[in-house]
Formats: sequence, C-alpha cells, structure tokens
Amino acid sequence: MDNTSNQALLKPIKVGDVSLKNRMVMAPLTRSRAEDAENAASDLHVKYYTQRAGAGLIISEGSQVSKQAVGYVNTAGIHSLAQIEGWKKVTDSVHKEGGKIFCQLWHVGRISHPDFHNGEKPWAPSAVNPNSQSFTPDGFKDTVDPHAMSLGEIKQTIGEFKQAAKNAVEAGFDGVEIHSSNGYLFHQFFNRSSNKRDDDYGGTIEKRAKFLFDVLEEVKKEVPEGRIGLRLNPSLHGVFGMEADEETIPTFEYIVKKLNAYNLAYVHMSEPFTDISDIDFLIGNIAEHFRPLYDGNLMINNGFDQKTGNKVISDKKADMVAYGKLFIANPDLPKRFAENAPLNEGDPDTYYQGGEKGYIDYPFLEEKEV
Repeated sequence: MDNTSNQALLKPIKVGDVSLKNRMVMAPLTRSRAEDAENAASDLHVKYYTQRAGAGLIISEGSQVSKQAVGYVNTAGIHSLAQIEGWKKVTDSVHKEGGKIFCQLWHVGRISHPDFHNGEKPWAPSAVNPNSQSFTPDGFKDTVDPHAMSLGEIKQTIGEFKQAAKNAVEAGFDGVEIHSSNGYLFHQFFNRSSNKRDDDYGGTIEKRAKFLFDVLEEVKKEVPEGRIGLRLNPSLHGVFGMEADEETIPTFEYIVKKLNAYNLAYVHMSEPFTDISDIDFLIGNIAEHFRPLYDGNLMINNGFDQKTGNKVISDKKADMVAYGKLFIANPDLPKRFAENAPLNEGDPDTYYQGGEKGYIDYPFLEEKEV
C-alpha cells in the first residue's frame, strides 16, 4: 500500500470556501444518540465527533430542520435553541482539534410515522405510502399514507430549510449539506413513483426538481454557496420506498448539470445500495457516469476501502471519498490509512442502540498497540 505522500486520499483539497487537510470525509451517520427531550446533541456527541476530527471533513448526522421533519427516534435537530447550543459544543471541540464539520439538513418526508406528529400524517409530495418502516420510540412501525403537501406547506418547508441553515451558522458549523437522497423528502419530489403532483412541483423532470432548487436559493441567502454541499443517490431502488424508472437517471443528470451554475463546496453521491445489475435503466457506477457531467468537487460514497478510495481519486472519477462504517469503528481512520495499519471491526448491534457502547469506545491505534 502507498505511503502517506502517495495516497490520493491524504492530499489536501479546497472545497468552495473551505480548505481540508485530506480527502477522507466522515459520512453523515444516523446513530440515534440524541436521547433528551429536546433531541439536542450532548456531551456524548462532543466526544464522538471530536474523536474523528482527523477527517478532512465531518458531515454531521442528519439533523431535522423542524419537528415535522423527524422520522427516526432520538435523532438530533437544528431547529431549536437547545439544539443550536448542543451543536455549538460539538463544533467548538472539533475546531479545537483542527477539524472541519458541516451540518446535514434533513427532512424525511413520508418515511415517518404519526407517532412523531401527534397522530397527524407525515408530509410528502403526494399521498403515496412508501410501504417502508419508521424507527419510532416503540420500535419499527409500518409507514402510512402521507399527507400531500399544499403549496403553502411547501413554502413553509422551504423556509424551514433556510432557518435551519441560519441556525447551523449560529451553531458554528463550517457549512451545510442538503440531504436530498436516500428516499427522503427531496428524493420523493424527484421520483415519479412518489410524486404524483400536477402543479409547479410535479410532472416534468424540471418541475420535480424545483423543490430542491427553491430550497437551495433560500439556503444560499444564509450560507455562502462555497459552504453548501448536496447529497444525491441516483440509483436507489427497492429501499426507502423508492422505485426507480426510465426517467430516474435523466432526472439526476438534469439536476447535476444544473448544479454547475452554483459554486457549491461539493456534490456528494452514493454508489448503488443494492444489486441493480439486471435493471437496464439504472447506472451501476455513479462516479464514472456523473464525473463528466459535474464541474465542481465530486464526493463519492458507499463501500469504499483504502485501496478503492485512493483509486477512484487517482483515476479522477471523484475528488473525495466519504466513509461511514469505517469511521464508526475507527475514529482515527486517516491515521490508520497513513500508516497502513489494521482496522477495527464495527459492531452493527450498537449502531442505533444509544449510549456509549459502540459509539465512543472504539480503540485508537496507540491504544491497540499497548
């Protein structure tokens, strides 16, 4: 394996207005540790993120932009004063360790449950049940037919993203990432199976993408474009209630090309989550397909290790690689890559269970050598 000086992952990069010490990104990871009544980041979050400040960039766990946006138990928000104050402790500590951190702005849309909304239905572009499950305080429950958002409710939600971006700045984040993938609210607008609207937000590809660009226009009033990232998952199919079709890839091609008009920090894309080899209208290699379409920094995610991460950057198919499970189990992942050291194995049973176990107790390289 290459030494530090030759590893593409370990070279610095500037993304928009932010200089990063390496190209290894800690992916946004829902960990369900915001266990107080306010769903605010706690001292546990401070330690967890600070341990991982060696990443070139940390993207926070998805943080709901409003109470309406929540769909999973014990997930942190960015819409209340207590949540802003909780995140401020995190960002201060990460910055003291020389790290950079963006806040991922999140709205799950129909991937929620009435238990989170005083018995009311969750909001979505159209009243189409994803036939999925929501992680509630009483365990996983089946989703329901959602409430189709009115134009007024769409406008309200756009405003909530703008306010959340302002809150993220107040909390000390270096930027924000708009979570527009994985079957959540934005993705529900993009997809014909979940968006049956016949107004300005449905029908054509351009109209189904309008919600995203309306949000982006408002968010950039609070955060400079060079400190905004955006996440997309073009080949998601059969999970999170998403059913792709022949217009799916053209929709994402339209979105990515249109994003060239913005000076974003990056676009963050995921390789397929499932085997799509027998689906001829989807793309199996996202980085290779979309790299020629996007002029800015491209971040790629899902299933990369040290070798493949270095290769995708060296081959100029991406500029950064986001790691999820590897950063869960290895808080000092960049150092381990630099030294070609062995990696800790993650414990999936502790990913969402709450508490310290499997969250802040993975050993660092030095601790393992003692």
